[in-house]
Amino acid sequence: MQLKEVHPINFLFHRVETTLVELHQFVPVGQQLFAEAVARGHFVAGPVHWHYIGFTDVTKPFTLEIALPVREIPQDYDGQFQYKRTGPFRCVSCVHEGPWERMPESYGKLMGYIAEHKLSPLAVNREIYINVDMVHPEGNTSEIQIGIA
Repeated sequence: MQLKEVHPINFLFHRVETTLVELHQFVPVGQQLFAEAVARGHFVAGPVHWHYIGFTDVTKPFTLEIALPVREIPQDYDGQFQYKRTGPFRCVSCVHEGPWERMPESYGKLMGYIAEHKLSPLAVNREIYINVDMVHPEGNTSEIQIGIA
């Protein structure tokens, strides 16, 4: 577990209102973001992020942003995605290794740390997919960040 502040990041991203059970259908969006960035000649500056905004109840809809860090935000973009620059993001973070089905265990540890240290969580979480191995999911490495006030 680590407390940190993530510096502002430029993103090419896709935003959708969804639910937890619908998440699987958005997996291809990361590849589409990469394809768009490459087609436009943009410098990709990091791995794909999934940002969960307003996710407070597993049964209720929330906003999902699938985001790809890029070096610059073009002024004249008219494609299927959007660009933005985030502000600083203060969070509690941990690295999750292994299958995504076990991510709730890592989230539980993060929430325990937040409660133990009397921090105030925001309804904004980020998952950064450092290594994705769909064939051997035990090789997955993801960073989970839970925003705090």
